Amino acid sequence: MDPSETKTLPRKKSRKWRNWWVKQLHTWHWISAAISLAAMLFFALTGITLNHAASIPANPVVTDSSGQIPPALLSTLKASSDDAPLPAPIAAAVRKAVGLDASGKAGEWSDSEVYVALPRPGGDAWVSIDRASGKISAEVTDRGWISYLNDLHKGRNSGSAWFWFIDVFAVACVLFTVTGLFLLQVHARHRPSTWPIVLAGVALPVVLALVFIH
Repeated sequence: MDPSETKTLPRKKSRKWRNWWVKQLHTWHWISAAISLAAMLFFALTGITLNHAASIPANPVVTDSSGQIPPALLSTLKASSDDAPLPAPIAAAVRKAVGLDASGKAGEWSDSEVYVALPRPGGDAWVSIDRASGKISAEVTDRGWISYLNDLHKGRNSGSAWFWFIDVFAVACVLFTVTGLFLLQVHARHRPSTWPIVLAGVALPVVLALVFIH
């Protein structure tokens, strides 16, 4: 075999491996970008609204409502105590009377009443039930759409489904960033400004934190 041919074989294998690796990077980069695109835009925009929260006016709307527990269920109220959730029939009666779902939520039971806090993104709510008379008092506070979106950004009172969505989105962003970094490495030799720009992107927040944040 010609010695020149033996030298070209490792080069071909190396080139083939590199091409496969670059193809994988491009594939996972665009997949992670597609998965995180909408959410990344959402979190970027709500990052701006959160940063300027003090400048954005909010006019909370408070709505009070009331109702009555059916007399046949009053004995259920007298039997429960501690931090137990409302019994299912009581929760159903509350939902029917005032339109709030208190099922599964911990209640604060006292001798005279049971109070259930129902925090939510962009607002707040609570239900109070008189244990003797069965009277229901409820209040809902709505702070508007911007507050709602800001609370989703923070994961505040948004439930387990949103909690897991944030984790999945974060993993997609990490994958998008890491594959992007490797792609920068692949193409850096043809773009001399690549690493100075990357270094500037790293150095800027560090300098701002060290100099201006105390």
